[in-house]
Amino acid sequence: MTSAVHTLSLPSGDLEVTVDDRGPSQGRPFLLLHGGGGPQTVATFAGLLAGRRPARVVTPVHPGFGGTARPDRLTDITALAQAYVQLLDELGLKDVTVVGNSLGGWIAAELALLGSHRVSGVVLVNAVGIDVPGHPIAETSSITPAELSRLAFHDPARFAVDPATLPEAARAVMATNRAALAVYSGPHAMADPGLRERLAKVTHPALVVWGESDEVVDAEYGRAYAAAIPEARFQLLHGTGHMPQIETPDQLLTAIWDFADSPTAVRP
Repeated sequence: MTSAVHTLSLPSGDLEVTVDDRGPSQGRPFLLLHGGGGPQTVATFAGLLAGRRPARVVTPVHPGFGGTARPDRLTDITALAQAYVQLLDELGLKDVTVVGNSLGGWIAAELALLGSHRVSGVVLVNAVGIDVPGHPIAETSSITPAELSRLAFHDPARFAVDPATLPEAARAVMATNRAALAVYSGPHAMADPGLRERLAKVTHPALVVWGESDEVVDAEYGRAYAAAIPEARFQLLHGTGHMPQIETPDQLLTAIWDFADSPTAVRP
């Protein structure tokens, strides 16, 4: 794995983004976007994908997460999506499968709307970002870690983390992750009221993957996400929750690779 800081040129000014790059340079390219838990929630999966498949996995750290700096002007998901299109341009990647979990799925959805010629398809994994009446996104900022684990995992006993057992530096990074998440989630609690309607303009092939035990955003929310994207397929993953890349990585890897191998073949 190599890690580098890329300076991206955006309409609002230059932006520095830390990027991990794994796997062979000629492998099938993936842009892997982490959720609100921070880059560590996808790090192991990035290594798995790069190690088990001929895949190049590019994983940016959203500015403000993982101890990185976030400029005050960077406050919204659309700007992050624009930044990552610039990143693909800078890296010269083509035929890229964009994979995003939770907040990263929201970014992936916005990126799909930008219509980059470098993107071959998008995979939304338990994504947030849309409004679905009757299926609200759980309010996670005010609950205990144990309560969050119960909502997020099929088997919370295996994956729950007690922050009190972590080193002080790790707890400090978790605090900055929460602060960054609060900024990016915006005034509508992890959703853009207009996104669901705008998704009708997506032209990239899309796969919406969902852990059946997710109680942060339930499976009906996921089905609504898929229904909003023309010809998108919805795939339910069993025995897993909000972060399949942690809880059932083999199951997610198969779904992602099959889609990347033939994105139009998975359409209904």
